[in-house]
Amino acid sequence: MNSTSHSLLEMTPVLPVVQIADADQAIPVAQALRQGGIAVLEVVLRTPASLEAIRRIRAEVPDVVVGAGTVTDMAKLEAAVEAGSEFLITPGLTPTMAKACQDLSMPVVPGVSCASDIMLGLEYGFSAFKFFPAEASGGIAALKALAGPFGDIRFCPTGGISPDNLAAYLALDCVTCVGGSWLTPKALLKRKAWAEVTQLTQQAVAAARLNEEALDRAG
Repeated sequence: MNSTSHSLLEMTPVLPVVQIADADQAIPVAQALRQGGIAVLEVVLRTPASLEAIRRIRAEVPDVVVGAGTVTDMAKLEAAVEAGSEFLITPGLTPTMAKACQDLSMPVVPGVSCASDIMLGLEYGFSAFKFFPAEASGGIAALKALAGPFGDIRFCPTGGISPDNLAAYLALDCVTCVGGSWLTPKALLKRKAWAEVTQLTQQAVAAARLNEEALDRAG
């Protein structure tokens, strides 16, 4: 499970966090992200349309990997798996959820915000985590501090990430990718502005690529 979770985070420098209010948005938003250069997305379980959105993307956009986010309890976990989610992301971690996720044959990225959360995750075999809410939990300074005692852990910081701080997060050795909702803002989805979603995605991918090239030169 750990290796597949690491592989999931390595698939993209930016993991779109998508809230879908209308299931009819699902296929075009997945296609817009794919056209912009990102083939992985997290559909958060915050609306009645979320599970149907996952089903539609899984069925109609096979070259995109779709998973469920905001998996906060066993009912949501079971519903996400039934809907065809290819990975799960939680905002936090409890022993009950950790045990249930441990038994799944798909990537799971638990949410953590402090050392105790990470230690709990390690007890259940996790080593790739969502650092959430990133900015409110101390941001880059906190991740640098956590990287000391937990040098083998990798993170996907989410919460407060934007084009303004994207590169700074990705420059950290402990960060594999970042998560964010700025690629698919509700206003664009409501207006069906798919070309604008593609443009935002292209900009994020380009920024991440420039950052990687700069790090390679510095290394």
